Amino acid sequence: MPTNPALRSYFDSLHTEAEKLAGGLTDLGQRATVYHHLYEHSERNLIFPLIAAHGAMWARGYFHFGLKLGWWCSWQYAFSPSKRVARLSQLDAFADAFREINRRVCIETYTSYHFTERFGDHPEAEQFVPQSLLVSLQRCHAARRSGQELSTAEKRDVFKAFFLNEQETVVGPRIQDATERFDWPLVKLLALRPLIRFAYFQGRRPFIFRNFADKNERIEKGLRAFDEAAAVGWELVEAALQDYNVLPTAFFESSKRHFATVRKAVLAGA
Repeated sequence: MPTNPALRSYFDSLHTEAEKLAGGLTDLGQRATVYHHLYEHSERNLIFPLIAAHGAMWARGYFHFGLKLGWWCSWQYAFSPSKRVARLSQLDAFADAFREINRRVCIETYTSYHFTERFGDHPEAEQFVPQSLLVSLQRCHAARRSGQELSTAEKRDVFKAFFLNEQETVVGPRIQDATERFDWPLVKLLALRPLIRFAYFQGRRPFIFRNFADKNERIEKGLRAFDEAAAVGWELVEAALQDYNVLPTAFFESSKRHFATVRKAVLAGA
């Protein structure tokens, strides 16, 4: 049985690989490819990365709109150029903080998934992956290895474990920090009240946030995102990734081959 240093070495190597695969702040299509790989590799039992892929690509339009709106709002400081520049700089930093959250979630999801694929049954695995997440991932890997598909209720339990863990360890602290640093009351108010409509929502009502900085509201709407996906069906949710016009044709021709190509190029430093 591997020693703890062996586990640490493997975990660290996976984490380094994940950081490269997650790309830069604006590499949303690349991150969506990585997210989809995890969903596909799990034999479609791990739903969290599929919905995270939608989140990554939806965010592109949201950031574009938000930055444009901020630019227009900045004209209230037309007679104070330095203040206008400072406000726009704060807005850029706020947007980058959210992009970094998406990037960090991708890194942690890739690392924990592939680490538990190999060492999930190791007695010291919980030193690297939280217990609740470890149990959920073990369930996913067991189903994948046996060629079984988890029930919708089981998939939701796994999704919830992932979602709660990321809210606690990655998303929550970073959103709080970014919000506290953003000193432009009007634009901050608008930015924290996004209207979210993932492509698979179709005719369903969008999610309208009262305050995106509220962890309880994020959790409630995150679980609703799963329920909406389950209602329309996983195949449609997967197919709807095309609607964002972000992923290349090669992805839809063969998502496995496309991920392999991206991974090879990224790890080779291309």
